[in-house]
Amino acid sequence: MQQRSADRLARILDAGAALLDETGYEQLSTRAVADRAGVPIGSVYRFFPNKRALVDALAERNLEAYAGRVVARLEAIPEREWRAAIDAVLDEYLSMKRSVPGFALVDFGPPAPVTGPLDEVNRLVAGRLAKLLSGHLGHGRGGTASDAALLRTVLICVQAADALLQLAFRSDPAGDPDLIAETRVLLQAYLARVIE
Repeated sequence: MQQRSADRLARILDAGAALLDETGYEQLSTRAVADRAGVPIGSVYRFFPNKRALVDALAERNLEAYAGRVVARLEAIPEREWRAAIDAVLDEYLSMKRSVPGFALVDFGPPAPVTGPLDEVNRLVAGRLAKLLSGHLGHGRGGTASDAALLRTVLICVQAADALLQLAFRSDPAGDPDLIAETRVLLQAYLARVIE
């Protein structure tokens, strides 16, 4: 019973992600999601009271998938090799942006925040990345950065990269390569100043 419920939830989220790519957030409806997922509308409402809740769940699933992909990449990168770690973090984001259904509109948060501060999602992402990157950014095992300093450093990187990558993907659906390259340069230059 639990497996069937989990499968149904995954189908609903997959349907919502696909529809986001096809219609956008404004045109997304729970009825269309139910039809695409092949489930009764009541099943959608069992999990999500409205489309915003569905999109929030999709964003949470995206963050979990992203974190898993980053962890897999970081395992192959020795600690303190922060440049390679930052490249891996950026490359995984770009890969998901280009290939994961719905990610272009809903990466780690809804396309248009309805409540809360605009940087709430980036703070969540920064907190997660700070934990994953702590060894690579000189924290832990002899590192000197405090938790607050590390979080602030990662938050600045996330905020800056978010703004630049939004611009890159507005300019080119595949991501403007020059803007992406400049984002990489900016992150590396900032971190070199802070870490080295």
